Amino acid sequence: MKIGFLFPGQGSQAVGMGRELVEKYGVAKDIFERANQALGFSLTDLIFDGPEEELRKTTNTQPAILTMSIAALAVLEKEGLKPDMVAGHSLGEYSALVAAGVVSFEDAVQLVRKRGTFMQEAVPIGKGAMAAIMGIDRDIVVDICNQASVIDVVQAVNFNCPGQIVIAGELKAVEKAVEMLKEAGAKRAIMLPVSAPFHCSLMKPAAQKLGMELEKVKFYNARIPVVSNINAQLMTDKDVIKGALVEQAASPVLWEDGIKTMLAEGVHTFIEVGPGKVLSGFTKKIDKEATMLNIEDIASLEKTLDYFKEVR
Repeated sequence: MKIGFLFPGQGSQAVGMGRELVEKYGVAKDIFERANQALGFSLTDLIFDGPEEELRKTTNTQPAILTMSIAALAVLEKEGLKPDMVAGHSLGEYSALVAAGVVSFEDAVQLVRKRGTFMQEAVPIGKGAMAAIMGIDRDIVVDICNQASVIDVVQAVNFNCPGQIVIAGELKAVEKAVEMLKEAGAKRAIMLPVSAPFHCSLMKPAAQKLGMELEKVKFYNARIPVVSNINAQLMTDKDVIKGALVEQAASPVLWEDGIKTMLAEGVHTFIEVGPGKVLSGFTKKIDKEATMLNIEDIASLEKTLDYFKEVR
């Protein structure tokens, strides 16, 4: 049985996430303490106690989700569960790289804090926007974004699963695309409460700054394959991975394609490692037959461990 670990991205955060794991497992507590030390402030206090509006700020959200995810990973590894392959959604790709031994946790948590800052600085608040588009073919979404881009930048940026695509760009162009997509038959088109238009070409300044930061970090070849967001291909070479991370900041996330890559490689059992179950929902829509588990608290951990006791 091949197992894939999936790591969530921004939007999965919640005040209090990881508290149960930290209270029960020393390895989880250690990860939180290492994050505090690496960042020079108590990320733990922010995660456990809020306030929520501070946790929602991109520069805080990104290291918070990564820390919670790697704490959950440490618990799984202590319990004897290891992946054959990993993937992460956007920010989650950094968690996947820590899991694959490509970068150290300390380097990753500092990188994603800077990444969040760079992404927020790239586009002034209120200038950019994102919208979730449901129930329409991806080719139509891409075509309409191309049409609406005569106004300004708007692109399809997250291909999450059949029937769910996120678009991003300059506010007026996104609003125009939403209007056109509704007319074209989209079941729903909802503006998202985000602070920046992630993964579109407006993020190129952030990608350039991130590239300079990545040059300061020690990268290693991956111990297990990592599925790339930008092309859904398997990566193990450290230089390929570094290049993909730079490109990823201003490129679409091909999540559906990435899960299909894992399925083609024989992975049919997935564990979402970190807060929420967003990726579990996407994966079940991509392949109804896939076994989807998760770990974000003691109850979900016990359910996952019980499953593997039965199948083994």
